[in-house]
Amino acid sequence: MTDKPKREGRVLPAVVTVDLVIFTVRDDALHVLLIERGKEPFLGSLAIPGGHVRDNETLDEAAGRELSEETQIDSEQLHLEQLHSYGAPGRDPRGRVITVAYLALGPNLPTPMAGTDAKAAYWVPVDSVLSGHNKLAFDHADILGDALERARSKLEYTTVATAFCAEPFTVSELRRVYEVVWGFPLDPSNFRRKVTRAASFIEPTGERRIAETGRPAALYTRGKAQFLSPPLLRSIDATAAQGTTAPPVQQ
Repeated sequence: MTDKPKREGRVLPAVVTVDLVIFTVRDDALHVLLIERGKEPFLGSLAIPGGHVRDNETLDEAAGRELSEETQIDSEQLHLEQLHSYGAPGRDPRGRVITVAYLALGPNLPTPMAGTDAKAAYWVPVDSVLSGHNKLAFDHADILGDALERARSKLEYTTVATAFCAEPFTVSELRRVYEVVWGFPLDPSNFRRKVTRAASFIEPTGERRIAETGRPAALYTRGKAQFLSPPLLRSIDATAAQGTTAPPVQQ
């Protein structure tokens, strides 16, 4: 029995960074925050924001600092969670760089301001990036894809969809979050029944918002629950959506 060949290589020092995929719903579409790089490598290319972890901070602290620098919003006001670590050799031409990516979600976030390494910062429709219209530097397209799938999955099993809504909100506004993130329309009556029956998902305020047309809409706030029981499954809702007349959200 022969031993498997061992992979040999030099032990190189590694740099640790954090990158942030920041999603928000603007103009009735899912947007991601991108920066235009102001220096090499990939000068002038679009990228997700991020930066080096300082020697006196944790990963979460570094992510919160980068988030604040790029959006001028405190991380305490958003849903922020660690997504995944990326450390493939060659992902950064400057050397061995391991990045820890974070997912951030917030309601209708303001126009961003460019950080120290960026020429500009933009809210870009996720559709345009997924279609290849906007090319991203490094392996940021892969990170974005992973973040989008994480967001879509979390909408099924958790109450994180409310992080996209400014309080108070209507059931229709919450439904639109699901539609733009999942990429297909949902039956309004079926959706209302599910979310109002889910324990502590949303809580009625007892107030209503006067609409330009139709009846006043009931207003809700986020409930205390973190997980949905029962879950809202994409496969079931996608099948039901095939019978609706609303146009699908393009992906």
